[in-house]
Amino acid sequence: MKTVRVTLDSMNPETLALGRIDPARVDATTEEAIAQQAAEDEAEALQDAAKFVRRVRRRLGLSQIQFSVQIGVSLETIRNWEQGKRSPTGPAKALLKILDKVPEVALAALR
Repeated sequence: MKTVRVTLDSMNPETLALGRIDPARVDATTEEAIAQQAAEDEAEALQDAAKFVRRVRRRLGLSQIQFSVQIGVSLETIRNWEQGKRSPTGPAKALLKILDKVPEVALAALR
């Protein structure tokens, strides 16, 4: 395999290869459009988290009340997660991942 070294000079645009973007479209993008896309991305991420929480709970065969008791989280929190109003973070997210991969071990450890 042949190795080619390239030196890029950010002060000289000619040394920068054009990427797979449309520079005119990027230049025409407004701050409002960027903010709108960021908001849409955030809403989509929340819905993905909601689907994940719901799937984990259903795979365990638990109602929302039973699930909240098992993992030590309030029923309101479970509902907020599943409705996409809030998203699990930190330890809760880690616990959900473990419940998804090895539910028997996780549930045994929580007893």
